[in-house]
Amino acid sequence: MKNSRRGGEPSSHLLLTQPLWTLLLLALLMVGNAWSREGKPNVIIIYTDDQGTVDAGCYGAEDLETPGIDRLAATGIRFTQFYAPAPVCSPSRAGMLTGKYPVNAGVPGNVSSRPGNPGMPAEQLTLAELLKGAGYATAHIGKWHLGYTPETMPNAQGFDHSFGHMGGCIDNYSHYFYWAGPNRHDLHRNGKEVFHDGSYFPDLMVKEAGEFMEAHQDEPFFIYFAMNAPHYPYQGEAAWLAKYRAAGVPSPRDLYAAFLSSLDARIGLLVDRLEALGLREDTIIIMQSDHGHSMEERAHFGGGSAGPYRGAKFSMFEGGLRVPAIISWPGHLEEGAVRDQLSHGSDWFPTIAALCNVSLPITPIDGMSLVPVLRDAKAPTPHKVLHWATKHGKGYQWAVREGDWKLIGNPRDPSAPKGTPLPKHMLVNLAKDPGERTNLVETDPDQFAALKALHEAWFSQLLQDE
Repeated sequence: MKNSRRGGEPSSHLLLTQPLWTLLLLALLMVGNAWSREGKPNVIIIYTDDQGTVDAGCYGAEDLETPGIDRLAATGIRFTQFYAPAPVCSPSRAGMLTGKYPVNAGVPGNVSSRPGNPGMPAEQLTLAELLKGAGYATAHIGKWHLGYTPETMPNAQGFDHSFGHMGGCIDNYSHYFYWAGPNRHDLHRNGKEVFHDGSYFPDLMVKEAGEFMEAHQDEPFFIYFAMNAPHYPYQGEAAWLAKYRAAGVPSPRDLYAAFLSSLDARIGLLVDRLEALGLREDTIIIMQSDHGHSMEERAHFGGGSAGPYRGAKFSMFEGGLRVPAIISWPGHLEEGAVRDQLSHGSDWFPTIAALCNVSLPITPIDGMSLVPVLRDAKAPTPHKVLHWATKHGKGYQWAVREGDWKLIGNPRDPSAPKGTPLPKHMLVNLAKDPGERTNLVETDPDQFAALKALHEAWFSQLLQDE
């Protein structure tokens, strides 16, 4: 119908109100988006690989630069007594993703890096499945190392999108797994092999994450950003390596530091991308190392540091288990804060569920919510006792901590000179002996018996449940 005004001109009322209606519609859409995200912040877990206990500026390192990690600490809460679920890759990741001790998650040791080998049992409920059920878009980007069959790869474990390698490590340019022959190309997107020859894997990860965040910026998302650094092969950028060598950093610390700073720069780029999308205050970022630094031959027999602590990767001494860990959510959590309470990698599962207003599953988990600790620096640790058990050969290396006391069974110490004798049991008081040098088994028999009984009761129940 034509307008009744002369010459068919539109009503001045419509001329005035049409832009207003457009603005109102946009405002309603923005409100609708806010409602869809209400109580459901985005979550990014940055899981570094083989990073030493004190290897970040915010943890006291003075011979390497980590402005990206330090930025997270400055805008969040840094833990000083945070423990990995295990001192080796696969069980640590299983513990974090399921909220369980790794043995309860069905991953007592490292999973095979060969195609066709299963890993974490498919029936385990992962954090990705939990959040996906609550309306989150979910992505795995980086290292997996929890199974190399369709049933145990990321897309079958709750991740809508997956990009990365299924085995324990890859060359960062060819993307080949080279541990033992024959060499195998290991780069996949959603279960299908893809090729990005010559592209630096940390850059590919940042690109993939950025595209996922942009595609899902109007809905809550979860990204498991599992970096393959500073895990060997040490392939830091040439500029970083030249800088550390010019500063006189000895080998292999220079190789490790260059790779760690290269990793750190990608963390900075990831946060920059999040900020460019206007999503930083809507996003919880958690950063943690999977365990301590490596002393393996492939890692040039070292490079990382546990500072004052004994041990390294594969060890239940503090240097294998105590890791850097940070949570940052500007505008919602305290910034530039430190927490000394005992905390564990399995705790992220219930903590994220609580912060995202997602109900926990009926299935029992071992993790405890850290929300009270995040809200109050004086809150007690949620753990009276912590347990570890990792399969080693035909037996287990294990540890139990209660208060300041810690007992290790069948200890390993890759940081010690070759041939160093180790006792069957190592009892320490960490408040008095954080370096775990003095074995108190003989001098404190009652404490030894008490902790050994705690372990045996827990482990025997575990065996009954198998």
